[in-house]
Amino acid sequence: MKYIIIGLGNYGHVLAEELSALGHEIIGADISESRIDSIKDKVATAFVIDATDEQSLSVLPLNSVDIVIVAIGENFGASIRVVALLKQKKVPRIFARAIDAVHKAVLEAFDLERILTPEEDAARSLVQLLDFGTNMEGFRIDQDYYVVKFTVPEKFVGYFVNELNLDEEFHLKMIGLKRANKITNCLGISLTELHVKNELSADEKVEEGDELVCYGRYRDFQTFWKAI
Repeated sequence: MKYIIIGLGNYGHVLAEELSALGHEIIGADISESRIDSIKDKVATAFVIDATDEQSLSVLPLNSVDIVIVAIGENFGASIRVVALLKQKKVPRIFARAIDAVHKAVLEAFDLERILTPEEDAARSLVQLLDFGTNMEGFRIDQDYYVVKFTVPEKFVGYFVNELNLDEEFHLKMIGLKRANKITNCLGISLTELHVKNELSADEKVEEGDELVCYGRYRDFQTFWKAI
């Protein structure tokens, strides 16, 4: 896919770099020449422009990309003006970053395809990490339900997968297992590599370092961790 990312601070820079690494075509834009210099070799094209200026913004191929992402966070006024100009130019798909509740409320008035809240999402992830006290990643489905990936507790090691009884005991549905394998890289260093087990037989045993992916209510995950 082809993206324009406007605003290449820490958030926009990582977004551009990661999307580019995945094979997407990225066009970056920022008012800062130093930010453009730091990303220009990692994306398809990068422009030093003031995106709040309508004429400067017209340099970008706004209507020939899949999504335009406004990643500006530190300048509330600039973010809102850029979004307003994009809507004026009838850009069909706009994602915009909001840094607080007021910013988000104003962006909601533009009826954008998606409002990004990275700071809020990062805070939620940290709360989950602190709450569970383990190596885990969570994806929020709605107010109550999550998909959570976590390293199997030590007490699970050696059990057959069908003996875990996560569904019956904790109302958690296991939807995947990632198997930990030891590999040696080109420098002779031993590393752990995880891959998804697409098929789980009845005699499959949980091994140390495996990761489980489960779906359920957040409070059920809390009950699960307290129980183990």
